[in-house]
Amino acid sequence: MLLAGAMLIVLAGCGRGITSTPGDAPNLDKWIAEVKARPAPPLDPLPVMQQFETFEYAAQGMRDPFSRAFRDEDGNSGPRPDSTRRKQTLEQFPLDSLDMVGTLGSGGSIVALVMAPDKVTYRVRPGAYMGQSDGRVTAVHEDRIELVELVPDGAGGWLERPSSVALEDQ
Repeated sequence: MLLAGAMLIVLAGCGRGITSTPGDAPNLDKWIAEVKARPAPPLDPLPVMQQFETFEYAAQGMRDPFSRAFRDEDGNSGPRPDSTRRKQTLEQFPLDSLDMVGTLGSGGSIVALVMAPDKVTYRVRPGAYMGQSDGRVTAVHEDRIELVELVPDGAGGWLERPSSVALEDQ
């Protein structure tokens, strides 16, 4: 009996916390009312749109960039590879696969030593060709070989592009 009475008291205490009415929490209701009564914080102003200067494109008096005005009869302009020239041995290798390994001579009669991927060392002088882009050697220095390659310009012509092969550090 005593145990049943204790259980009844415990259950009565728990029941009070479970069933609550809005009047049971006056502090919470007061706080909610205060928060709702506060004025809303001001919004950030909208960013100012930058006014762009207008520009009217009038190309009536300008040259057409797609015209053939700067091409000759064949449709090409400028330099082009010589198809009748006999290819040299170093033209079968890509330029980045060729390594300069040294030089012979001094002054104006300097000759570069170039090792190809086939592990053969070749002598290179100004005027020789190397690389797969018709690279013509223009100068040989003690630390590099300077050359000019012919690359397509995308419009049927060719452009000269300077390039070099530096002495490989061992």
